Amino acid sequence: MKKPTVLITGATAGIGKATAELLAEDHFNLIICGRREERLKELQQKFSSKTNVLTLTFDVSKKDEVFSAIKSLPDDFNEIDVLINNAGNAHGLSKIQDGDVEDWEMMLDINVKGLLYLSRAVLPQMVRQESGHIINIGSIAGIDVYENGNVYCATKAAVDALSKGMRIDLNEAGIKVSEIKPGAVDTEFSAVRFKGDKEKADKVYEGFEPLVARDIAEIIHFVITRPSHVNIADLLVLPIAQASATKIHRK
Repeated sequence: MKKPTVLITGATAGIGKATAELLAEDHFNLIICGRREERLKELQQKFSSKTNVLTLTFDVSKKDEVFSAIKSLPDDFNEIDVLINNAGNAHGLSKIQDGDVEDWEMMLDINVKGLLYLSRAVLPQMVRQESGHIINIGSIAGIDVYENGNVYCATKAAVDALSKGMRIDLNEAGIKVSEIKPGAVDTEFSAVRFKGDKEKADKVYEGFEPLVARDIAEIIHFVITRPSHVNIADLLVLPIAQASATKIHRK
């Protein structure tokens, strides 16, 4: 039986990379996407002994790049069974009155518009085949706003709303829609938010054991391998030390 074809955005690091690694181990056909072509080619070489891998280099926030990339898919990859909208970012951590407008635009462009562009490019084919699975990577920030998180939290709240809307709109087409909302995960996320300040980024995870990217990858694998009549619609995943967006027990 042919393994499904899975497209993963933001596949060069963090949750996206860990998910690609795990799915390659289970011989899923992979389309791995990102902006860093060199990293994508390294991953393709690493996974090619286990499965079929195609790389697409584009920026999810650039509408024309997204649609062009999807149109360029060769015949043996143009039926996407699972779309994992993983690409996302956080920039800055400041009160709304002090926020950097460019940071806001980057978060809106990648976290919201990027998800929409990919979904719009891929969904018509899923609707035609009356099957498919969309997995949106949200965040606890989308349901639990924290101080100075304003715009980032708003973008993840949008992901939450879009996931619910997609599930309704795609119900009659037989397409599954899942949202996975991680809490504190130790990836490049905080380093990006603090613009490369490693000291600040490391402090985010001090005093407790956070989730790691593989934890979320294993959950994604579980979600997409359920029987065809089962859809895990909404999943909040926290490290045991975390009770809410703002309550973390640090030793």
